[in-house]
Amino acid sequence: MTISHTSAPDAGRPLLGIVLVALTTLFFALTDVFSKQLTMAYPVPVVMAVRYLSSLILLLVIFGPRMGKSLWGTNRTKLVIVRAGVLTLASLTMGHALRLMPVGETIAILYLSPFAVMALAVPILGEKVTRWGVFFAVLGFSGVLLVLRPGSGLDPIGVLWALSNASCATAFHLLTRSLSRTETAISMLFFVTLIGSIFFVVMALPHLSSVRPPLHDLGLMVFVGITATSGHFLFAVAYREAPAAIIAPLNYLHLVWAALLGWAVFNYTPTGLSVLGMVTIIGAGAALAVNGHISKTKP
Repeated sequence: MTISHTSAPDAGRPLLGIVLVALTTLFFALTDVFSKQLTMAYPVPVVMAVRYLSSLILLLVIFGPRMGKSLWGTNRTKLVIVRAGVLTLASLTMGHALRLMPVGETIAILYLSPFAVMALAVPILGEKVTRWGVFFAVLGFSGVLLVLRPGSGLDPIGVLWALSNASCATAFHLLTRSLSRTETAISMLFFVTLIGSIFFVVMALPHLSSVRPPLHDLGLMVFVGITATSGHFLFAVAYREAPAAIIAPLNYLHLVWAALLGWAVFNYTPTGLSVLGMVTIIGAGAALAVNGHISKTKP
């Protein structure tokens, strides 16, 4: 899952921004694929505990000496903690969804959240939505329905976990939109890793007596934490190098990478209708992002 950031007004290297987003979405897809592989063998809390602890240590080692207390400095601490708790729940639901579902279809359901954010931003944040925005949102939702159609063969429990994840992602992005006006991206990421580490370590404790991952799998869990943290960091950098009008539509590369890696690692090929649904989500989501930028720039 990505973190929203505002673009820098002097962004002047769009090609670099595009490359960074491509890498970012690849890192997120790698996180999803290896999380699925691990959660099929180990309890979700154990996998997530190692992942979040790795992310927290990485942040402290890289940014702690340079930033000091500003690393965790906030203006609206309670809301920042709530946001971190929401993303922690999102990680929990994603872990359970990936354990039961193909990667591509799981990520496709996750991308319900941008359309839900658009709908809820009207009453909650007072934002305006154009007719084209409504059209692309309906189109994107129809793509998700193609993925979730009866006869798709998806695990019903896995679908419920994935839908719960999309709900968490919607709340997370709405909170991010609000907090981005007063908080720094790095401090919000710090609290995400801190709250997630505490939550999943507590949840993992009952499993520690029976679960002993070999060094290879333990290293893979650490790698997942590194890819997730690197993805969030590169995403922030990308928004400093290129405007949101370029970056936002490229977020949907996440779905493309997830489907390709799911095929490469698990030898799973989505059905034709599922692929059509994914393409519809990508097209509608990218068009929605461009339309939103155009609407904001109109006098």
